[in-house]
Amino acid sequence: MSPPARRSIARIHDVDLHWTEVGQGRPLVLLHGLTDSHLTWSRVAPQFAATHRVLAPDLAGHGLSGRPDASYALAWHAEVMGAWLDALGLDDIDLVGHSFGGGVAQWLVLTHAARIRRLGLVAAGGLGREVSLALRLCSLPGVVERLGQPFMRLGTRLGIAAAGCAYEPEELDALCRMNDRPGSARALARTVRDVIDLGGQHRHFLDRAGEVESLPPIAVFWGDRDPVIPIEHGRRTAAFLEGVVLTRFEDCGHFPHREHPGPFGAALRDFVDAPSHPRATLRRTLLVAARRPRRSLWRRVLERARGWLRWRRPRAAAPGAEAVAHAPYGARRLRTGSDGTTSGGGAPAGAAGGGVDSR
Repeated sequence: MSPPARRSIARIHDVDLHWTEVGQGRPLVLLHGLTDSHLTWSRVAPQFAATHRVLAPDLAGHGLSGRPDASYALAWHAEVMGAWLDALGLDDIDLVGHSFGGGVAQWLVLTHAARIRRLGLVAAGGLGREVSLALRLCSLPGVVERLGQPFMRLGTRLGIAAAGCAYEPEELDALCRMNDRPGSARALARTVRDVIDLGGQHRHFLDRAGEVESLPPIAVFWGDRDPVIPIEHGRRTAAFLEGVVLTRFEDCGHFPHREHPGPFGAALRDFVDAPSHPRATLRRTLLVAARRPRRSLWRRVLERARGWLRWRRPRAAAPGAEAVAHAPYGARRLRTGSDGTTSGGGAPAGAAGGGVDSR
């Protein structure tokens, strides 16, 4: 039986930050996701207590940590966690982040790369555009922040059930009580609004990964039936970053560390305890081919509509001019010459061979 977890609170950047800690050894820091807490790691932390110093903080605005009137932007969360690492003198850490916690972990790579020995991303945000409708609706200005607090307890139960998380009844009751604390809805709304809009996620790690001189070794873990963030984001990340391996959990939702704690713990241990592991490196040709300027949701809708109208409108070719075959917006067009041969027109931006849409 593993020893009971030690609980601590420290004042970090005007936030009373709470964390649990168990074991001794190389630091293993576990970051939870939105409306979650340190409890999400209760089935994983004991597996590493004999060989690691396992620390599971509650992000600001979550769990037993404080809920200040702050921006709750992704960069702010990472700044608070970076100051917490400084306060505890933690270096050469293995960092694991789930969902939004994965986004915070990625941002810490941008700002504290020298401290991070290895990075584990579990169904992480910040790796693609798609995200659940519920989180996109949470980004509507003012709705959750002003009206959501009375519904946080019920919303927690519904959200956990929809995401497929296997919480014990006592732990779920405790999580609901935490999210019922005043300020929880404000923290959720502001956190979501900084990274998500109605079109989906709009902060992507791969857009800035090139700023890091040397990325740490990275492992990605995902459930194949994740209803919150699709596993396709994990596949794209493995395609963009050489040296990254995706571990897929069958018949699993958004919480592989809770739904399959044994296999997850074994896969994570193989990663963090391996004597050596190659650092992740950008496959720049794929990344350049896939990256497109971010456009607003409405602009994309208008562009599609205009392209559809151009396709539908009949157009007579001028006498003696080359005929251009009409195609829907974004499709490749063929140009017919006077000798009857065809040649390809310009491909749309981002459609270079081998390109992957990373939005």
